[in-house]
Amino acid sequence: MSAFLHSPHIVDVILLVLGIEIVVLTLFISRGSPRQRLSRLLSAAAPGLFILLALRAALSGACWGWIALYLALSFPAHLVDLWRRPP
Repeated sequence: MSAFLHSPHIVDVILLVLGIEIVVLTLFISRGSPRQRLSRLLSAAAPGLFILLALRAALSGACWGWIALYLALSFPAHLVDLWRRPP
């Protein structure tokens, strides 16, 4: 179990759960069209997705450039999420 928790596969499980959560929330949120709901949920989940990808790259021993890229992409994703949220 310890080897699994220190491997990049734990991040795969988390990404799978995140994907299931997005699908379920898209189906059960009642405001807006399905496309609008999915768009809002994806913009909210994107920063976490990029940070999880950076973690996966770090755990798998990827080049530092990939880690930096994923972390750099999380910042504009955060900005888009903040811009889309109502005041």
